[in-house]
Amino acid sequence: MAGNDLSTPLGLSKKRYLNLPLGLIGAGMITLLALTALVWIGVVDDPLGGEPTASIPLERSLDGLTARDFGVVEIRPSLPDRGEARSQVADRDETLGPRFEPKPLSGHETGTPVDEASPALVAGQGLSERPDARVSETGPHGRLPTVSETGLRPLDIYARPVSQTFASVPKIAIVVGGLGLSQTSTQAAIDRLPPDITLAFAPYGSSIDRWMQQARRAGHELLLQLPMEPFDYPDNDPGPHTLLVSHSPDELRDRLAWLMSRLSNYVGVMNYMGARFTATEGSLQQLLGEVTRRGLMYVDDGSSSRSVATSTASGLRTPFSHADLVIDDVPRPKEITARLLQLEGAARARGMAVGIASALPVTIDELERWSRDLEERGLQLIPISASIDRVGQ
Repeated sequence: MAGNDLSTPLGLSKKRYLNLPLGLIGAGMITLLALTALVWIGVVDDPLGGEPTASIPLERSLDGLTARDFGVVEIRPSLPDRGEARSQVADRDETLGPRFEPKPLSGHETGTPVDEASPALVAGQGLSERPDARVSETGPHGRLPTVSETGLRPLDIYARPVSQTFASVPKIAIVVGGLGLSQTSTQAAIDRLPPDITLAFAPYGSSIDRWMQQARRAGHELLLQLPMEPFDYPDNDPGPHTLLVSHSPDELRDRLAWLMSRLSNYVGVMNYMGARFTATEGSLQQLLGEVTRRGLMYVDDGSSSRSVATSTASGLRTPFSHADLVIDDVPRPKEITARLLQLEGAARARGMAVGIASALPVTIDELERWSRDLEERGLQLIPISASIDRVGQ
């Protein structure tokens, strides 16, 4: 000890820490922590420190057993009051603007009896989206439309009803074609166009059945577009299974069966291109004969001045409608507006007019704007099936 004192520099001394009772201090701290934990458990209602919990109301099943009897407990998040939820929906709708609401299912969809002569309607705007078994049959490529044993036609079942409140009001029917190929354009046409505008689907879409259901649910009447031979075929090719004038009756019937099986719940068919086909009476006569036999209507898009569809349909008593003009032949807003004004003039002069358009973004924009105040201008928008006289057909 003395040696250490002698070797320590002058004025400095070593501090002694080992003399402190460290063991006693540690025991005291452990005791203090244990007492604190016991006081917390005894005093605080939630000893888990606010960990989330849920109160679960258990309902009794049909057999008088609760979910707990099966060892199953379901935790459901709390939901806002129904009145508050309705208020939120109303606020959302006010922000997004008006929309077309689908309606409840009709008897054709729920299985309840309905008048056989009435369309498969959902109460209000929406139309049935399930094929009616009475007017369909199995074909070589899928389900095909047909006339029922009692004479009921797909044209009768799937047509959209028309208000007869103002029978003398000039009427306009518009068909927008090319649906099912572009997801954006198809969705926009279904959501934004009035239900009385008819939608025509191409047979090549990958999700055509889903689009059909959405369109019918929104209230739109449907047509199927048939690719037909133009004069410059095959340089200008409408697509697979195009109907050609060189086809034998069996070939034409088989191709037509493939095309018709691609869609359901449609009231009729319309040509896509086909200037040569619609100008060839023999081929067109075979086509319209099949269309008539299956209880459908035929719409000529008015794109060819050489078409003999009007006279051929009259001879076969085929329900028929002919377009007066193509609305978006020049796809620019001013040109489309001018064509719509021309269509209005034709409707006022003859009582009814039919326009054809494509599902282009500019066309959808202009049709949506144009249709907003149509009734205020003394005109009525109707589906394409209402543009023909079906009495005696």
